Amino acid sequence: MTEELTPAEAYAAARLRAAEQATALAPFRALYDFELDPFQIEACRALEAGKGVLVAAPTGSGKTIVGEFAVHLALEQGRKCFYTTPIKALSNQKYADLVKRYGPGKVGLLTGDNSVNSEAPVIVMTTEVLRNMLYAGSQSLRGLGYVVMDEVHYLSDRFRGAVWEEVIIHLPESVTLVSLSATVSNAEEFGDWLDTVRGDTEVIVSESRPVPLWQHVLAGRRIYDLFEEETDHGGRGSGRREVNPDLVRLARMENSRPSFNGRDRRRGREADRERERRQRSRIWTPGRPEVIERLDAEGLLPAITFIFSRAGCEAAVQQCLYAGLRLNDEEGRARVREIVEERTASIPTEDLHVLGYYEWLEGLERGIAAHHAGMLPTFKEVVEELFVRGLVKAVFATETLALGINMPARSVVLEKLVKWNGEQHADITPGEYTQLTGRAGRRGIDVEGHAVVLWQRGMDPGHLAGLAGTRTYPLRSSFKPSYNMAVNLVDQFGRHRSRELLETSFAQFQADRSVVGISRQVQRNEEGLEGYREGMTCHLGDFEEYARMRRELKDRETELAKQGAAQRRVAAATSLERLKPGDVIHVPTGKFAGLALVLDPGLPAGRSNGHRGFEHVDGPRPLVLTAERQVKRLASIDFPVPVEPLERMRIPKSFNPRSPQSRRDLASALRTKAGHIAPERHRKQRSAAADDREITRLRAALRAHPCHGCDEREDHARWAERYHRLQRDTRQLERRIEGRTNTIARTFDRIVALLTEMDYLRGDEVTEHGKRLARLYGELDLLASECLRDGVWEGLSPAELAACVSALVYEARQADDAVAPKLPSGKAKAALGEMVRIWGRLDALEEEFRINQAEGVGQREPDLGFAWAAYQWASDKGLDEVLREAEMPAGDFVRWCKQVIDVLGQIAAAAPRENSTVAKNARKAVDALLRGVVAYSSVG
Repeated sequence: MTEELTPAEAYAAARLRAAEQATALAPFRALYDFELDPFQIEACRALEAGKGVLVAAPTGSGKTIVGEFAVHLALEQGRKCFYTTPIKALSNQKYADLVKRYGPGKVGLLTGDNSVNSEAPVIVMTTEVLRNMLYAGSQSLRGLGYVVMDEVHYLSDRFRGAVWEEVIIHLPESVTLVSLSATVSNAEEFGDWLDTVRGDTEVIVSESRPVPLWQHVLAGRRIYDLFEEETDHGGRGSGRREVNPDLVRLARMENSRPSFNGRDRRRGREADRERERRQRSRIWTPGRPEVIERLDAEGLLPAITFIFSRAGCEAAVQQCLYAGLRLNDEEGRARVREIVEERTASIPTEDLHVLGYYEWLEGLERGIAAHHAGMLPTFKEVVEELFVRGLVKAVFATETLALGINMPARSVVLEKLVKWNGEQHADITPGEYTQLTGRAGRRGIDVEGHAVVLWQRGMDPGHLAGLAGTRTYPLRSSFKPSYNMAVNLVDQFGRHRSRELLETSFAQFQADRSVVGISRQVQRNEEGLEGYREGMTCHLGDFEEYARMRRELKDRETELAKQGAAQRRVAAATSLERLKPGDVIHVPTGKFAGLALVLDPGLPAGRSNGHRGFEHVDGPRPLVLTAERQVKRLASIDFPVPVEPLERMRIPKSFNPRSPQSRRDLASALRTKAGHIAPERHRKQRSAAADDREITRLRAALRAHPCHGCDEREDHARWAERYHRLQRDTRQLERRIEGRTNTIARTFDRIVALLTEMDYLRGDEVTEHGKRLARLYGELDLLASECLRDGVWEGLSPAELAACVSALVYEARQADDAVAPKLPSGKAKAALGEMVRIWGRLDALEEEFRINQAEGVGQREPDLGFAWAAYQWASDKGLDEVLREAEMPAGDFVRWCKQVIDVLGQIAAAAPRENSTVAKNARKAVDALLRGVVAYSSVG
């Protein structure tokens, strides 16, 4: 029975309800058939109060509702809202969602190569489009009230992350920013920066998953829980979680077994017995069809299996088909075929076979599909739609699927915890593990989600538990100034103001924060220095000066000693190089000191004294026979002083160093021949310090100094030595601080200096060449501008121009220097050669101005690997022929073509209008490329 409210309490509750109803949030909440979570309500209230928000929450938790509230507020207030996403697929998805709610008249889409209703009050766009609008001072920015930056953690992306910071810094102050991020461990730091550059920003962090996540390991026929049942299974709770002891025992048992090599014939029977024991054992890594069947039996489908390889994803589908796996009934198969035929109706029949359509369709009908960047965009979108509808139940995907696409599953399977990062096979990080497993658990459908890791030999359950239980996904800025950014900034703000703006970047904010700890250490050191200075104070004079003179004397003596040692080593090495076989020598030191006969001088590689013996890279290493009958190869360390032959002996041709009798006979002859000769004693040379004028001067100055006669001189000297060491350490710390502060501004200064040298800038003025560069966005912006400036592309046909422009965007997935790429002949080949020569000139200039490509600044070498494919496609060749010759998946081909189209559009806008064919041919090249598979990927 509920307790009755007093009149005062009832009145207060009624006032609260009335106030709630008067907000914009109340009608917005009514649009959803579920209650909003506390973090969503908190973020929406902050937005309505006029604050910016940063929302960091796990995948699938409903962050986008906050972005949708910003759209709702903009429409209610008669203002505009731009909703930005990192990839076109996400833009398409969000565009479709918003059109469904607000109708096509109020929602537009801009994705670089697509423009739908661009003057609508709500526009979904990729982040690059908004950056370009800001630099161009687009009229579309008028009336802009809200910008939603979905997946803002892309700011860490090495190649594109800078775009997010550019947008955040350059948006007008009147715009309210809504930043939506995955769970990151430094959300508060990022929020502090947003507060600095954008004004009042509320940071809302939610770590609780809307659907609890169970972690498992699949080994053999059994699915093990990763953690013990009574501990927190949900994913990120505060309870202490113990690893399942059954798994620990399993790992111990598996790892204690010896590993047998089947090719070792001596162990053949033993290996066979071991193999039989393994087969009877419950520990093995199940095959892909077996995994799907096991998950189906446990009611854990639909599932996404992450395989860190495109070929692996395609192979997995084939393995499931060969195994006869069927996850759809007849009704499901018919529905799949109906949807697929509807979505692919625009694809020409002759292209279907080339695209592997029929094999793809067979997998879909059975409820099985791959999903990776090499697939045709249309095919990927169909897979996504069928998966969300429950008609595809097993998807094998690369990790790109984890980046924002709305494809939640009941289960996520990880085959391995290692992936290729472009340079080496590396363990996945806790952040990557969280991102991948975040797909498990569909809100409103599943009571719980499941992350399943397949057992692999050598697996450490403790390591896996660390991945599953750690929240270490820090947001790290990848911001770097570019040539295009520099001219655009200088054009809008002038050099000084531009420099100040760049110093407000998150990159500089993080760099400045990282020096706080070092600065504190410097302060502590300075306090220590003050104490040491007091300890070395002498009543007779300036002990700091006296200590400096002592250090100078010591440094000079050390330097001369090193020089003397180096000279002795050179003299000894020279004497060893003069040795010949048959020389009798006296080894001065070491284990084999005494009489020895040189069998082989062991000269350094490339040198000769007439004898072709064994050569060494690291100095002479003579092979000798000692008087004690040992054959040894000596090193330069055995000869600290030069050595001279005492006598000569003939070495019999029959001498065999491996024969004890041969060694005994020759050693006996050696003792007879030279045993009576006393080695010449090496006279110690006079020390260089004895005749050095600087040392004489310093010693005299020390004796004349007042502090030399102090009774406590050595005590003072100890304090002075400590002072010197601490001062040296402090200077190193100060250099580190200097290296980290103003780093972005220093890079900007170097870029501006190079652009000034090339006449793109004159002080605060942007030249005609600079204005052209300002319209060219991309990694090779300066190279493209120089090609326009030098007329490299004049007179080229549209297809030839497409081939040349492809070199500005294309980058091979794996470097292949063995085979030169096929190129179009004639003018196109000459133009591509000229582009490479211009790049070489720019590369030399960048080196001169200390612009470092390794730091992500500067122009990489143009890649000609897509030139032939672009030329063929723009020349109206068939898809079959182009893909066969390019040896490239259809999805990659479409993606590169669209990037070429994007840059061709920029070139058409930037090219000279008079006495030039480039702008006209760039537009024709766009039309020539935008056909067939390139044109018919759904919306964007």
